[in-house]
Amino acid sequence: MSRESHAGNAEIFTARSSRVFAGICWATAAIGVGVTLASAGPAGLPGTAPLLFIAYMGWLLFWRPAVVVRDSGVTLENPYRTITVPWEALATVDTRYALTLVTPRGKYAAWAAPAPGIWGGRNARPEHLKGLPGGSYGPGQSVRPGDLRNTDSGAAALMVRSRWEQLVETGRIEAGRAAETPVAVAFAWQHIALTVALAAAGCWAVFAL
Repeated sequence: MSRESHAGNAEIFTARSSRVFAGICWATAAIGVGVTLASAGPAGLPGTAPLLFIAYMGWLLFWRPAVVVRDSGVTLENPYRTITVPWEALATVDTRYALTLVTPRGKYAAWAAPAPGIWGGRNARPEHLKGLPGGSYGPGQSVRPGDLRNTDSGAAALMVRSRWEQLVETGRIEAGRAAETPVAVAFAWQHIALTVALAAAGCWAVFAL
């Protein structure tokens, strides 16, 4: 997992494992295109459409997703949607299935920060359970596997909750405005269109050539 500081007091979380998966997709596509060119020459390029689809999906599903935390709120960069939740709209942070921002208007999950599942606590060490924000703990100071700081969902939740608590303590978040504060959801239509186009081209290459 990666937590980076950026200009404007913004932090970006991305999962390192996702970067690896993206690299595997790109390497697979590059090798396939190279083999095609070596065996069929430029005439074989139309048949590489499925490989281009794999490369694009590697970027879309594994490289693009991120959780961005700013003083103004949290932005979830998902494959086909960008969701911006102002701090005033945030009611709680959940990690049952993934980092999920819960608001009166709905729940918004982060593609970049999935929960580890029921076996996620196997590699937990004592330091992974200590020093977490108050919202991470359940009854009896219990910690859900998805809240452990060594997991993707836990690391992202730690980043979100820490900033949230800091802003609350300094009085920079106006309480009681959750219901009236809008959440911005923008669909990435260009990514949707390109996915459909590449999928269609890949099907054409498989069945027509």
